[in-house]
Amino acid sequence: MPASAPRPWIVMKFGGTSVAAPDRWRVIADIARARLDAGERVMIVHSAIAGVSNLLEALPAAALAGAGEAAAEAVKARHREFAAAAGLDADALLAGIFDLIDRRTAGIGYSGEASARLRAELMAQGELMASTLGVECLKAAGLDPVFLDARDALTALNNADEARAWLDNGAGEDADPALQKRLSGADLVLTQGFIARHATGATVLLGRGGSDTSAAYFAARLQAARLEIWTDVPGLFSADPRLTEGARHLRALSYEEAQEIATMGGKVLHPRCIGPARRAGIPMEVRSTLRPELAGTRITGAPGDDAPRLKAVSVKTGVRLVVMEGAGMWRQAGFLADVFAGFKACGVSVDLVSTSETNVTVSLDPDPGLDQARLDRLRETLAPLCRVKIIEDAAAVSLLGYGIRRILHQLAPALEMFQDKPIRLVSQAANDLNFTVVVDESEGAALAKRLHEELISTAPEGAVFGQSWAELARPGAARPARAAPWWTDKRGALLDLAPQTGGLYVYDLETVSARARAVAGIKTLSRAFYAMKANAHRDVLRAIRAAGLGFECVSPGEIARVRETFADIRPDEVLFTPNFAHRSEYEAAVAFGAHLTIDGLHPLTHWPDVFQGADVILRVNPDRPRGHHQHVKTAGPKAKFGIPLDALNDARAAADAAGARVIGLHAHAGSGVTDADHWREIGAILARAARNFPDVRILNCGGGLGVPESPDAPALDLLRVDEELALLKKAHPRFELWMEPGRYPVAEAGVLLARVTQVKHAFGTRFIGLGTGMNSLIRPALYGARHEIVNLTRLGEPGAGMASVVGPICESADLLGADRLLPETHEGDVMLIAETGAYGAVMASRYNLREPAGEAVI
Repeated sequence: MPASAPRPWIVMKFGGTSVAAPDRWRVIADIARARLDAGERVMIVHSAIAGVSNLLEALPAAALAGAGEAAAEAVKARHREFAAAAGLDADALLAGIFDLIDRRTAGIGYSGEASARLRAELMAQGELMASTLGVECLKAAGLDPVFLDARDALTALNNADEARAWLDNGAGEDADPALQKRLSGADLVLTQGFIARHATGATVLLGRGGSDTSAAYFAARLQAARLEIWTDVPGLFSADPRLTEGARHLRALSYEEAQEIATMGGKVLHPRCIGPARRAGIPMEVRSTLRPELAGTRITGAPGDDAPRLKAVSVKTGVRLVVMEGAGMWRQAGFLADVFAGFKACGVSVDLVSTSETNVTVSLDPDPGLDQARLDRLRETLAPLCRVKIIEDAAAVSLLGYGIRRILHQLAPALEMFQDKPIRLVSQAANDLNFTVVVDESEGAALAKRLHEELISTAPEGAVFGQSWAELARPGAARPARAAPWWTDKRGALLDLAPQTGGLYVYDLETVSARARAVAGIKTLSRAFYAMKANAHRDVLRAIRAAGLGFECVSPGEIARVRETFADIRPDEVLFTPNFAHRSEYEAAVAFGAHLTIDGLHPLTHWPDVFQGADVILRVNPDRPRGHHQHVKTAGPKAKFGIPLDALNDARAAADAAGARVIGLHAHAGSGVTDADHWREIGAILARAARNFPDVRILNCGGGLGVPESPDAPALDLLRVDEELALLKKAHPRFELWMEPGRYPVAEAGVLLARVTQVKHAFGTRFIGLGTGMNSLIRPALYGARHEIVNLTRLGEPGAGMASVVGPICESADLLGADRLLPETHEGDVMLIAETGAYGAVMASRYNLREPAGEAVI
């Protein structure tokens, strides 16, 4: 580089997980040092520490509920934990910010209100605290960063006094000579994402995901040579890797392609960040702090190649549709103008549009502020023009890439899979970059996965497609450390147990005991009951009880199994939670003396004599559906479980009339939850509901403790769960807290063994057939569940390519795992399907008159 040439700016953005611990900052320091050594100047733009924005966002509600002090302490505790690990004094470094949080929290509790301006100020403290600690970490690594308050460089475009102006604003992206001059003497600058300055001098936010956008603004204003987005995955992929391990790494994309992927459901980039970089002509790179040696995805004005081809399949859930029908729109000039004027008047933004002579259907842009009141206003505004129907819980499945119109013929075989799906909307983008079909949310993920398998997974490597997610994450690749599963140490015993035909479930009792003890060790819980529908094997039940857990039963058969297994079982150790059960089941549970949960009004109003003098627990539907599939979501308007919150007064009246005493409230929202604050949220809902029940002393927060489905999937931290429940207990000390996990204690303890029967290659796919299938393990077909699959005979051998693992059942759904990286596999090899200790054998059948897998313990 000539001596006179100015050193270029490189803007690097790091997200919450990338700044969550001091060792992550050492990685950031190494990356920055490499850029500095290359003669480049570096600006680091970062988010708040992972999880902190959620804590700060929830703080005003906690303050209004009287729990503000505990919520503020949780925020401070997270930063004290970081500082202690870095050898820093958080209370000294962050004293001013801690004091501001305390004062604002107390003010909310005192005034009983929290304005959007105040919420913006509170949430901005997450980034400012991370900056304060980050500067010290970079200094400890031998660097000399210059601190820049982002609010001194980014000014809000919308300076109105309205919620959107404070919480979801924008900033200018023109070249900024003043900022360039101000930083002319700096080599390394540290600043915050997400925040900017209002004309009044107060703080505004750039919306969730705004750190990406901040980095793009700074890159444009500094006329940077490159914008690097550093995250926890090595770039953009052809599908969400959680959907399929066959998702292909995308090496190069155009701005427009990346925009489509981000807009249509991709989680790696925020859609708003691409525009400023595109308009300024700044190349972007998406890279991983966990794998900094990988090149990532490069985004520029040109695609990786210009051939018409599909590059990604995405699925966006939670889509809301507005269907407008009426004969009056046929040949009616200006009808669409009138309709969209109504959307504008109600402040509702439209995404996809599909029209016919008598129907216009649109999907709505995601908008957290789009509440029921605005939807009702929209319906009223449109009613004079047409009939209006609003459809909730849909999913948009999009095929993305250049030249979609020129390859529609290639899509024909794949589109056959839509023939048995209710299609709500079809849209082919005007920019020829996507083809989208909107279906029911329960169908979205499975449909996207099948489309990816059919159209993209086998594409050859080249300028666009790199390796699959499975190949990038294979053993030896850098990943967060996690203990090896028990079955690697007990491989020899498992190979000896493997049957010659059919299948065999094997349960490791050491793992069962360890997981059950972990649940029993949640200090804030008064009681924990194992949901034995997950696995009712007698040896498993013995290990569960020895760890200190009771049993949650949902049928007389389960109660009988417990009583047969344990002659000394006390009724107090059993929680009976039936659903749409016969009267006799309630009578038997009352006679036995088990804790009894009532799931609806019918038992109380139609059989009041059964509950005369009984203590009962009411199951509540908290309208907070959670889970990895529609079929495991047990709350919300479509769930058959629980009493709606607005019907609890009727339930109390019915219980009083029956002579029953309501001593507890229970809610279970779904399975596979890995957010540690979920159970605190459920408990807080129950605590509010308990205000109208003077005898309630128990809050049963349900189960659903998530188990990782792959080595790279997020794992639930029970210590964090305990910390969150401690906040709930501190806010509501009079209640006992109960929990009823099923999958967590047993899922990882079980494996399914089966031998390979055949290997077949067809249409570019390798099929590996096993001696058992969906008759033994129905979760993949029923829930779209993912289980890790390995060739136990050849454990540790390198992968020889992708394969689909199937069973012998005469059904297309008999697919145990698709797009799995497996070694060369031969007839007779023993295959192991992991995490099958829960909802495996208990859900098995004799379909096709094939015997399901047996059971054994080690």
